Amino acid sequence: MNWYEKLNQYFPIEEMKSQQHMELLLSEKGDIYHKDEGPNHVMMYVEMDDFLFIDYLFVSKNARGQGLGKKLLNKLKNKLKPIILEVEPVDYDDTDTEKRLRFYEREGFHHAKSIGYKRRSLATKEITELEILYWSPEEEDEETIFDKMKQTYETIHTYKDEELYGEAYEKVDEVLSFNEDRT
Repeated sequence: MNWYEKLNQYFPIEEMKSQQHMELLLSEKGDIYHKDEGPNHVMMYVEMDDFLFIDYLFVSKNARGQGLGKKLLNKLKNKLKPIILEVEPVDYDDTDTEKRLRFYEREGFHHAKSIGYKRRSLATKEITELEILYWSPEEEDEETIFDKMKQTYETIHTYKDEELYGEAYEKVDEVLSFNEDRT
């Protein structure tokens, strides 16, 4: 099974980029978009000058609980830049969502309570609400994280969207919102 199939089996369709999208990012934005792959993991991430964004992190079921996820995160933490990622809200019918959130909390990630993130999936046409988690060596504020998330959305998520999907994703201001009152 190749890296894309592993991701596609684990992540919901509404969260997945197409394989062509990710391969274009790797080839055309290979200076910032990276794939870290091993027999039991796939991690797709963005490295900008002042932050990292984890696009996908998959650890196979037979390797969970052995410290592989922690090791992969530590590799990124050692770069001493804020790390941002998107997660599904906890769904008590899906224990993976709760385990995933607890894992990131144990690793020092904070929930960005003031950042709202809702986007329409081009695959399913459904509105998906995701939560933003972040880790920061310098304790960046949520407004800074918000700006970095907007940059990620515009640079990575919507990269060649019309060419790849036949239509454009929503504009960044329709997808991401910042509300200090939510904290």
